Amino acid sequence: MLRLIIFFLCFYISSIAQETGDEYYFESILFESERWWGGVVVDGSIMPFGKYEYEHDLYGDVKENQGSPVLISNSGRYVWCDEPFRFEFNNDSLKVSSNLSQIQTGKAGNSLRDAYLFVSQNFFPSQGKIPDAILFTSPQYNTWIELTYNQNEKDILDYAQAIVDNGFPPGIIMIDDNWQEDYGTWKFKAAEFSDPKKMVEKLHELGFKVMLWVCPFVSADSPNYRFLEMENALLMEDNEGKKPAIIRWWNGASALLDFTNPFAEKWFVDQLKSLVETFNIDGFKFDAGDPNFYNGKIISNKRITPNEHSELFAKIGLEFPLNEYRACWKMGGQPLAQRLRDKRHDWQDLKLLIPGIIAQGLMGYQFTCPDMIGGGEFGSFLNLKTIDEELIVRSAQCSALMPMMQFSVAPWRILSKENIYICREMADLHNKMGGEILKLAKESAVSGEPIVRNMEYVFPHEGYSEIKDQFMLGNDILVAPVLKKNTYSREIVFPSGKWLGDDGSSVSGPSKIKVEVPLNRLPWYRRIN
Repeated sequence: MLRLIIFFLCFYISSIAQETGDEYYFESILFESERWWGGVVVDGSIMPFGKYEYEHDLYGDVKENQGSPVLISNSGRYVWCDEPFRFEFNNDSLKVSSNLSQIQTGKAGNSLRDAYLFVSQNFFPSQGKIPDAILFTSPQYNTWIELTYNQNEKDILDYAQAIVDNGFPPGIIMIDDNWQEDYGTWKFKAAEFSDPKKMVEKLHELGFKVMLWVCPFVSADSPNYRFLEMENALLMEDNEGKKPAIIRWWNGASALLDFTNPFAEKWFVDQLKSLVETFNIDGFKFDAGDPNFYNGKIISNKRITPNEHSELFAKIGLEFPLNEYRACWKMGGQPLAQRLRDKRHDWQDLKLLIPGIIAQGLMGYQFTCPDMIGGGEFGSFLNLKTIDEELIVRSAQCSALMPMMQFSVAPWRILSKENIYICREMADLHNKMGGEILKLAKESAVSGEPIVRNMEYVFPHEGYSEIKDQFMLGNDILVAPVLKKNTYSREIVFPSGKWLGDDGSSVSGPSKIKVEVPLNRLPWYRRIN
């Protein structure tokens, strides 16, 4: 009782004393068993916050994935700021501060869902639109692991044909980095693509939509660099703005488009629309654009935060319904496909997928995709001896009933016939459930609710807040993949109700049951009452 009185006293004082000098500040004691989600998606694996010490500053740093200035708790409380803030959980307390904008806090009910619905509707309302429906109904196939920096017409067509020949359902082909002449020169390499329009036609005939990788960087020795420099369309050095800034990123050192200049935005969009009109490209994978690339000593046409620069890049994707982003800031509720950051080919990273997808949804990024099946770091796949077939299979199972699933490494190149079959079954399961997933996506576009939900969201205050190895697809489908090597059984927590399993079994909840999970099984259950 004393703790509750202290909490309300602290909450009242902090809510009326939020500004100290140039800083906005909020501090509160946590409720007993109160847990929080939000901030950066990458830290979904250590959410919920409140049990252990944690701190992060969102200014210029969303850890190479999505971020948002929001925190919500399973007690119905929320924190929001229009700008990046610093936050810390320590000794049963939450401290939030910002020197950029007022911090808004409150209590919107008694559950995680109550808090989420309030912040969603008030701070990042859904727009009633979804990205292209094929993202939900069919698998995606990214050329990165198979081709890396050797993107070329022949191998892309061979990859697509192999997908069909091996019985996998067609969907989306994402042609990754290095199809283009240069960064900022968005034309197919003539030496590698003899007839790109014909290539796209063939991919369409095979049943695929086609996406191209793009980024906001511009190579410094290209004609486009010199043209954009004259138009003041590049970020400038913080040295009287005499030269464009050269930013180090994973592909070297390049100039960076300044989207605070409307000319830069129009120029970039025109390049993409030209690809659509000339080659019938269906959409784009928008990479880079991370806030940290804008966090140096740079000058832009309009003075904004690094996070806002990232937000401007993300808004460009709204012009193209078939899109994908890996890094984003404050774009919850928007019809953008959001992928988790690249994962390594190991079991520890496989465990990050479910909490990552859950964190995305609780920040308003409901149209979500896990990383490439088996991992997105190509170095893991160069030596066939280091590939773990079981990990590929379990990764495909983990992805199959998420809103989207994305292959890259070719299962038919690295797996046994038995394991190819299992991966194909998972692709078929996603295809079969595509209509239901699409229905959830359309509902989410109106309500704002996540498509993938953690147990606490759907079944509040039943002791499920720490569960990170199973999830709900909507309110009625429970999915419990295996995430550990050499594991052929697992415990599943069933909330109240009757549940019909993929294997025909029936379970009554609430209960915790150990089930057999051979390598060819993804346990999932539908609530039938």
